[in-house]
Amino acid sequence: MWLNRFRSGTAVLGETLAASVICLAMVGCGPSSTSSSSTNSDSTEDVAMGDLAVSELANIEGAVEIDGSSTVAPISEAAAEAFGKTFKNVKVTVAISGTGGGFERFTNGEIDISDASRPIKDSEFKVCKEKGVSFVELPIAYDGLSIVINKENEFVDQLTVEDLKKIFLKEGGVKTWKDVNPEWPDLEIKIYAPGTDSGTFDYFFGDVVAKDEETEHPRDDMSVSEDDNVLVTGVAGEKGAIGFFGASYYFANVGKIKAVKIVDPNTGEAVAPTPETIESGQYAPFSRPLFIYVKLDSMKRPEVKQFLEFYLKEAGKLAEMVDYVALPDSVYDVVKTHYEERITGTHYLTPELEKKSGPLTELYTTENVVDIE
Repeated sequence: MWLNRFRSGTAVLGETLAASVICLAMVGCGPSSTSSSSTNSDSTEDVAMGDLAVSELANIEGAVEIDGSSTVAPISEAAAEAFGKTFKNVKVTVAISGTGGGFERFTNGEIDISDASRPIKDSEFKVCKEKGVSFVELPIAYDGLSIVINKENEFVDQLTVEDLKKIFLKEGGVKTWKDVNPEWPDLEIKIYAPGTDSGTFDYFFGDVVAKDEETEHPRDDMSVSEDDNVLVTGVAGEKGAIGFFGASYYFANVGKIKAVKIVDPNTGEAVAPTPETIESGQYAPFSRPLFIYVKLDSMKRPEVKQFLEFYLKEAGKLAEMVDYVALPDSVYDVVKTHYEERITGTHYLTPELEKKSGPLTELYTTENVVDIE
């Protein structure tokens, strides 16, 4: 599991990330599955960080509450654990209720940070506007939503988006693999999918497989769970199974399941999810950015501010450590600018609150922000 991989590199990572805090100081910068990192140490260094010394910063007390996407959770959890090696009096809690569940708690003022595997929806944005919840939208990594099958399935090598429509939509109507392709065996298809509160569910159906909500609908006989480890177990246990989730869970379980190549609708090329194909966008249409949404009011608290500065400085390393793909340095530069200048709002809705889509490098610009005001 990702946490074991994180802990296996404790010696190197702990030293590296702790050193990052010192480096920051020297330049004057500053409810299903739940885990937490408690942060109590004495820093012997008295290196200036802004107006405070590192020893004083290390004694900051408080709590940071995070909830949302199970896909983003491994990155936030890794950040929380690494942060806790220096800031031992801060408790960072990472819960997993799905992207939708996280946004619901976020708009209700219950959490500081919402993990999201998709951009905020117009309905969620409207609630933020109604309740006066200003936020900063921060992409932190790339993911390649992975379509996975049982290891014993030797007949499926690649699938098209049209094949996925047959399998995952009510209108597709297929029951067996033979129904998808007459050359495949008459083996019953068992489907495992994230829950409807998941941003991965929304992205898979709303952005790719079921774009027309009036004529295309997800099947209602899928086995669903907000816990991606449950989905891995399900696919691994059924020869005819298929499922989907973030690349991290696939990369962490390559011995139990295998990924199917997806045919890019534009190029006709069948591509497997790898760090290289995800970063380049070659793994289409399932490459996507991952986000954290931070409440502006929470950023005024020193423990949240310090955690975010740490998180954003190490985001690329943290993402790769738990099997995601780091963003280009140019994007991280914009992310840090938006954080430092408190540029609030979303890049994924028009002023009329219609959804925008496109490459992260094109959408995530300072000029492209739509604020709640």
